[in-house]
Parts: sequence; structure tokens; C-alpha cells
Amino acid sequence: MHVRPAGADDAEAILEIYNHQVLTSTATFDLVPRTIREQQRWLTERSGAHAVVVAVADDRVAGFGALSPYRERAGYATTVEDSVYVAEGHQGQGVGRLLLEHLVETARKHGFHALMAKIVGGHERSIGLHRSCGFEVVGTEREVGRKFGRWLDVVLMERLL
Repeated sequence: MHVRPAGADDAEAILEIYNHQVLTSTATFDLVPRTIREQQRWLTERSGAHAVVVAVADDRVAGFGALSPYRERAGYATTVEDSVYVAEGHQGQGVGRLLLEHLVETARKHGFHALMAKIVGGHERSIGLHRSCGFEVVGTEREVGRKFGRWLDVVLMERLL
């Protein structure tokens, strides 16, 4: 398995992974699946320091990760937020760790100071993954999201680079 920058040809595979999470989990607070056009635009908007990467196993995208701006205001420019999604059938095989480690190194190489993760409360796998990669819980936002008829907390984790 290896990690590489995502390209336009990866849009459909990323869309499939992401939309599965939209429809079946609280890992994302999106409620409506993305279209291929929206996914392509999302990929186009992320380049350079705000990169998207894919983990490839057996010539198939097994997961993807991204660095996104943390906030719009200029004072937050040295902070980024990570996202990691792993395809069904590839979870528990180290794909998430490989992606997150790559994102941490990418953020460090681009000179960012802080890397943030916002994880739905109760998603112990993701919280554990981030903790094992040097992130610490710095707070919990109570009942800030709603999906599948439930109020959801968000755990805020941080790693200083």
C-alpha cells in the first residue's frame, strides 16, 4: 500500500468512499451525498499545502485524507484541519494511520504550526487513531451537530508541529 497525491482521476473513488459515510455514519455532518461535479470542484480547490492524498492498495483507492484551512481569517493561516476516510473493506488495516501520518508530515513540510481534528463524539476509532499519532483532546463542543435524529458532540483534537 502506498500514499500519493490525489488526482482528477480519483474523484469517483473518493466520492464513493465519502458518500457512503454521508449516508451511513456520523463521521461527516453532511446530510446529502455529493455529486461528481461537487467532488471534482472539492478536489480542484485543494492543492499545494491544502492537499488531498489517497492510499492505494491493489490498484484501488482504499482511503483518502485532506488538509483544509482551519478558519478563513488570516490569523489562522498557520493552522490546518485534517480529514481521513477509509473505504469499507479496508478499515482496521492501517490505512487511516498511513494517511494521517502522511498528512502530519505534509503539514510539517509546508510550515504549519498546528494540526486540528474535529471528530464526532463517540467515534473511538478515529479518536484513538489521532491520539496514537500525537494528537491531544483540547475540548468538546456539545450538541453542535444533528444527524439521524440525534444531537452530536464534536471532540476537538490538536497536534502542535
